Amino acid sequence: MTTLAAETIEITEVQPGMSQAVKDCLSGTVGGIVQVLTGQPFDTVKVRLQTQSTANPLYTGMMDCVNKTRAKEGFGGFYKGTMTPLVGIGACVSIQFVVLEAMKRHFSAVNGRSDFLTNGQLYLAGAASGVANSFVSGPVEHIRTRLQVQTGTGYSGPIDCIRQIYRSHGISGIYKGQAVTMAREFQGYGAYFLAYEYLVQEAMKKDNLQKRSDLPTWKVCAFGGAAGYAMWFTIYPIDAIKSKLQTDGFTTETRKYSSALDCARKIFATEGAAGFFRGIGPCLLRAAPVNAATFMGFEMAMRVLKDY
Repeated sequence: MTTLAAETIEITEVQPGMSQAVKDCLSGTVGGIVQVLTGQPFDTVKVRLQTQSTANPLYTGMMDCVNKTRAKEGFGGFYKGTMTPLVGIGACVSIQFVVLEAMKRHFSAVNGRSDFLTNGQLYLAGAASGVANSFVSGPVEHIRTRLQVQTGTGYSGPIDCIRQIYRSHGISGIYKGQAVTMAREFQGYGAYFLAYEYLVQEAMKKDNLQKRSDLPTWKVCAFGGAAGYAMWFTIYPIDAIKSKLQTDGFTTETRKYSSALDCARKIFATEGAAGFFRGIGPCLLRAAPVNAATFMGFEMAMRVLKDY
C-alpha cells in the first residue's frame, strides 16, 4: 500500500540533473505566461470599473465597459499594458512557485518527512510566496494599471510610462501603492495556495496516489479554479484600494488619497460598502479559467521537466 509519506519524500529529496529550484522557476514562468494571456482582458475591465470617477462614470457596468472598449479601441484595447505583465507576471509567478515549493520542503523537513503539511503551514508557505512576489508585482501592476485606465494620450507604452514616472518621482514613484500590494499578496496567496494544496493533498489521500503527477488534469484545473475564488473572495476590497492608489496623482496637489486608510474611508463615505466591490463581476468570471490555466501550465511543465 502507498503511504502518505511518499509524496512528502518526493517533495524534499534532491533530484539529479536540473535543480528543483530551476524546475520550479521554469514551470512557474509557463504558468505565469498562460495566466496573463488568459486573464488580461478580464483584468482590464476590472481595473477600469474600479478606478472610474463616481461623479461622472464612463461605464454603467461590466458589459457597457466591454462594449465601449471594443468600439473605441478594438480588441487590442483589452490587452493594453500586456507587455509589462507578460514579462513581469511571468517572473512573479516564477517567484511564487519557487518560494512556495521551498517553503513546502522546509515544513516537510520540520514535520520529519512523514506527513502532509498542515493547513497553517500551507497558508504560511503561500503568504511567504506572496510577499516575495510583491517586490516585482507591485511596480508591474502599477505600470499595467496606469496603462489600462489610459484612454487617450499620455504614455506611449510601458517603457515610456516607467521612464516618465522615474524621471519625475524616482523609485518611490515606481513603487506607488507597495504597502497595500504587500498586504494583498500576503493574504491573497496564503488563501490561494492553501486552497489548492489542501485540495491536492485531500485528493491524493482519498485516491491513495503516490505522486502529484498521478492527479488527472481535470482535477488540477478544478482545484486551480477553486484557489482563484479563495484568493479573490478574501482580498477584493484590498485590491480595489490598491487600484485607486496606483492610479492616483503623485503630488500633494493631484492626490485624492493620502494613504490606504484614507482611501478606504473615502470609498466608504462616498460609495458605501459596495464601493469596495466595484468591478468584481469580471474578476470572478476571470478567477476560475485563469487560475485553472495557471496551475495546469505549472503542473504540466513540472511533469515534462521531472526527468531532466
